Amino acid sequence: MPPDPFFTGRGIDRADALRGKPEAVAELLASPTAQALVWNGGAPALDEAGKLMWHQAQGDEPLFLGLDQGDPRFAALPAVGPGPDTRALLGLLDDADAPLFAAALSLSSWHQRHGFCSVCGSPSAVFRGGWGRKCGACGGEHYPRVDPVVIMLATFEDRLLLGRQPIYPPGRYSALAGFVEPGETLEAAVARELNEEAGIAVTDVRYIASQPWPFPSSLMIGCTARALSDSLTIDREELDDARWFTRAEVTAALSGTRDSAFIAPPRFAIARTLLDDWLGDA
Repeated sequence: MPPDPFFTGRGIDRADALRGKPEAVAELLASPTAQALVWNGGAPALDEAGKLMWHQAQGDEPLFLGLDQGDPRFAALPAVGPGPDTRALLGLLDDADAPLFAAALSLSSWHQRHGFCSVCGSPSAVFRGGWGRKCGACGGEHYPRVDPVVIMLATFEDRLLLGRQPIYPPGRYSALAGFVEPGETLEAAVARELNEEAGIAVTDVRYIASQPWPFPSSLMIGCTARALSDSLTIDREELDDARWFTRAEVTAALSGTRDSAFIAPPRFAIARTLLDDWLGDA
């Protein structure tokens, strides 16, 4: 089995059965053990150890996150959305708190972007402990969604394909990725994205692992595929570059070797998990 990607893990008890019981949620919110997330700039605040910060619930936190060993955990709706520096927190975030960080950030971002009913356009209100919105005009109910994204390593013989986007730091290469389109299977999405971005045909698509990605709310679905040729036709509108790398080059990059062929993706990216898994299959 591959190592667990960042943002995954047990987290806390989401207590779904309580969400549809307003009286029970209100009782939990009034509990002396109820705590609420501290927000900073539209993102959950972290202390010096990278742990989530909490304060005593004040009674106006509409998002019921769940139960932490029986103690209620809530969150307010931040006045602003996450800023451009939110991702920088990931380098500090404690692994054990990462699943709850992702859930709270994705959920709050969804509420900020869905204040109006998509059926009739009227304002909607929080319900089900924050895990939905309901329209007061037409009664339409709306629930948080995640966007599926395939992220994959294509292999040819004993090499793998990595690419770099213009937004990457100099020297960084990572797995190719793209959104799954309506009416498309995961396997078809992997094959289409690799063909569109790198001009290769693939077979033998295999699922490896998945990861929540709260920017704003994606599910990264990690896969591998076997290329039928190593000839590349790179889509320069999507990628600055794409190259095949050997096991020795990947090993050096993951080890942080100073003169390695590329800079590896950070530990919180599922691309890093895919690279570790590929090396482990040697």
